[in-house]
Amino acid sequence: MKTAYIFPGQGAQFVGMGQDLYNLNEETKALFEKANDILGFRITDIMFNGTDEDLKQTNVTQPAIFLHSVILAKALGDKFQPSMVAGHSLGEFSALVSAGALSFEDGLKLVSQRANAMQKACELQPSTMAAILGLDDETVEKVCAQVEDVVVAANYNCPGQLVISGSIEGVDKACALLTEAGAKRALKLNVGGAFHSPLMEPAKVELQAAIEATNIQSPICPIYQNVDAKAYTDPQEIKANLIAQLTGAVRWTQTVQNMLADGAEAFVEVGPGNVLQGLVKKVDRQAQTSSASIAE
Repeated sequence: MKTAYIFPGQGAQFVGMGQDLYNLNEETKALFEKANDILGFRITDIMFNGTDEDLKQTNVTQPAIFLHSVILAKALGDKFQPSMVAGHSLGEFSALVSAGALSFEDGLKLVSQRANAMQKACELQPSTMAAILGLDDETVEKVCAQVEDVVVAANYNCPGQLVISGSIEGVDKACALLTEAGAKRALKLNVGGAFHSPLMEPAKVELQAAIEATNIQSPICPIYQNVDAKAYTDPQEIKANLIAQLTGAVRWTQTVQNMLADGAEAFVEVGPGNVLQGLVKKVDRQAQTSSASIAE
C-alpha cells in the first residue's frame, strides 16, 4: 500500500503542542533540548505553556510546527514508511528532514533563518493575504493579473480555495474584483505579510545562501515540492525548489492530485492539526486520511 506522509505549515500551532512527545522518552526529550540550544531560547516553554499570541510570532511558529512534525516522525520509528512525502510551505522542510534529505540540526537552522528572513521582509513593506472561496483557479489568476499593484495567487489549497498574496492595496483591489466575479467569500487573513509572493524577494535572497551552503542528501522517497507539485529526489533540484519556494506559489491541490495519480492510497498527516487531511478530502473524497500517532 502506497502511503503519502504530509506535513503541515504555519497556522497549525496550538498551546501545549509537543508536550506529549517531550515526555515520551529520553530520545525525543533530547531532540527538544537540542532545539532549545540551537535556537538560543527555550521554545519548549512557549510551545507547552505560552499564550496563543506568543505562539503566533513567526520566529516561534515555524520552528514549533517543524519540531512537532519532525520529532513525531522520528518517534514513529519503523512505522514511518513513506512511499512519498510533501509539506505545505514550511512543512516542506519537515518533510525533507523526515525523509532523510536534511539533518535535524540543519533543518531547524534553515527554518529559523527562514522565519526571521520572512519577518524582516514583512517589516519592509506592509502586505497581506486573503482567502478566496468558490472560484476556479483560472479566474483568480486572471483577476490578479489585471491589478496594477502586487497581488498573486499564493496557495492553491484545494479546488475552490485559493489564497492570494501581495501589497495591502493589491489584495484589497483583487478582493473587490473577485467578489464581483462571483467569489463566495474574499476573506483577509490575519498574517504578518505577503508570503509566497514577489514581496518575499528580500527573504529569498537572504535564505538562498543558507540553503546553498547546506548539505542535502537524496531522500528515502520522492518529495513533491510546492513550486511545481512534482516529485524530486535529486539534491540539487530540491535545493533550487526550496529557494524558489519563498516567492513561488504553494501548489497543494496539484501536489495531492499528482500523489494520487502516482498511486497514493493513504495520506498520513504528521504534526499538529488536521488541516491537510481536510484539503486532501476536498481533492478526492475517497482518499484515506489519518493523523500520525504514537499511541499503539
